[in-house]
Amino acid sequence: MGEQTPAGPERLAELTDDDAWKQALRDVPRHMFTPETALAFPPMEWLDRSVDPDAWWAAVYRNTSLITQIDDGATELTRDSATRKVWAWSSSLSEPGAVLAFLDLLDPYPGDRVLEVGTGSGWTAGLLSARLGSDNVTSVEVDEQLAKTAAANLAESGFEPHLRIGDGAQGCAEQAPFDRVHVTCGVASIPYPWVEQMRPGGVLVAPWMHGAREGFRVRLVSVGDAAVGRVCGGASYMMLRSQRAPLSPIEGDKRNAATRVDPRRIDQANSGFSLALAGLLPGVSIKGGVINRTDDTFRMSLRELHSDSHAIVIQPASGGEAEVSQTGSRNLWDELEAAYLTWVGWGGPDQDRFGLTVDATGQHVWLDSPDNRITEVQ
Repeated sequence: MGEQTPAGPERLAELTDDDAWKQALRDVPRHMFTPETALAFPPMEWLDRSVDPDAWWAAVYRNTSLITQIDDGATELTRDSATRKVWAWSSSLSEPGAVLAFLDLLDPYPGDRVLEVGTGSGWTAGLLSARLGSDNVTSVEVDEQLAKTAAANLAESGFEPHLRIGDGAQGCAEQAPFDRVHVTCGVASIPYPWVEQMRPGGVLVAPWMHGAREGFRVRLVSVGDAAVGRVCGGASYMMLRSQRAPLSPIEGDKRNAATRVDPRRIDQANSGFSLALAGLLPGVSIKGGVINRTDDTFRMSLRELHSDSHAIVIQPASGGEAEVSQTGSRNLWDELEAAYLTWVGWGGPDQDRFGLTVDATGQHVWLDSPDNRITEVQ
């Protein structure tokens, strides 16, 4: 009852052209790292192996994410809690296609030493161990219970990488230097310890979730005291816990005005605009494209992730001028309009023209060349 044959791992192996990763997927079956109950997404489907083993096996070897924890473990994962508290998802077995996209970018060589940030269930630590040998893999997990589960999963699968419990933002200096850094959680800012702990020429891959609209895959190469690289496509991951932004309430007097730029134009700008915002308006989150079901108005909202500033823009269904309401110490909508017009003035470059440098002074977004850094809108 249920698919318990090599057909499942072989199906995942079809997602990559790299023969070494194909073999790792066969050697590290995903079902050995999947709990008895989980929420598949997308599409949203509650899985319970004891109730419907066929559905469980099918989802495990489908190219979909499996949510395995909510509320950092404070709330039990059930059908009701998982679907009701979508915003509280805190750990998952990532979609295999997304995992392989990062592993392909990582491109490890035989003998490479790898730091992984975010052990989760242990599956990717297992894949790395199968390819490079357990002794060459160090994986850091902030959640003690997840770390214990991962250790048990890995041991049962025959792998014993170096597992550490702690804030992955600090890396693992005791095991450094590393040839590769593999990050399995979203980061708004690339921690400099990861760069410090890489050998020159080493590679770091991570989901860069800088806050504005969407996230991206980045691949950075160490040049010694800095790491430099380009954006390599889109990504959406749960955030590194130490970099989660608090949700501040909207308080204070509202300043109402009309917009200069149609918010629908800004919402439809290409992914390059999101990257421009990472340099022009760092630390500002934008939510757009929401159509109110009651009156068909178009809405966008902005907030400064670590302060009190908010803005809400409402565009009437009939078009015309949109109304903006701003609170806090900054006029975020005015700043967004200025950033948009700056990006338009550059010719509206798309994501393939942007890159990132991380050094001791922080992270710096650039256009076309590392020498052409983008500075904040003033």
